Amino acid sequence: MKNKYYLSASLICANQINIERDIKLLEKGKIDYLHFDAMDGNFVPRYGMYSEQLSAIKKITNIPVDVHMMIEEPQRYIDEFITAGADIIAVHAEACKHLHHTLKKIKDSGIKSGVVLNFATPLNVLDYLLDYVDMVELMAINPGIVGHKIIPEIYKKISDLKNIIIKSGKKIIIEIDGGVNPDTAPEMIKAGADMLVCGTSSIFKPDITVDKKIIEFRNHINNEI
Repeated sequence: MKNKYYLSASLICANQINIERDIKLLEKGKIDYLHFDAMDGNFVPRYGMYSEQLSAIKKITNIPVDVHMMIEEPQRYIDEFITAGADIIAVHAEACKHLHHTLKKIKDSGIKSGVVLNFATPLNVLDYLLDYVDMVELMAINPGIVGHKIIPEIYKKISDLKNIIIKSGKKIIIEIDGGVNPDTAPEMIKAGADMLVCGTSSIFKPDITVDKKIIEFRNHINNEI
């Protein structure tokens, strides 16, 4: 039986002038999630995207949105993104003084909570938090910069996390952000990934519309796994 997995389209890689058009093409290509990067120019060296954009996006599509908050002390903005329509909010362990409190606040709001780990952050950060997370997002590159190459040791980290989750008996999604391309995607899924964030190296290509690229990319993965 093929491994079940999800593809999440990184909206920061879409055409920002014609984002509504791209979202309609993502729907046509049957993308599973929209990945929404909120960046403060402090935790990562760039800005975007904003809760007002998320609110507008949720008015034109029913595709679930996972919000990746690359923001220092993100609990300050959680209510704002919940109101805007986030389906999942994932916060960086490195950016939270009180990570448990932040994750509990997200879960108590009725949406799914996620924790993001930069590559160098060890998995034991999760030791006492698995009851409070629905998703763990592993960074396969250093966050905030589009086009970075994958850190090859990520495959072992995925596998190690998968074993931790299996032993816990919990249903927790493993999402991989960064470095997803036709060569790496099948290996990520084989290692235990459940969701892949797709950007300029996978589905947003200038030579083919994004709906057709999703189908092509998914067929490639299916043939490899």
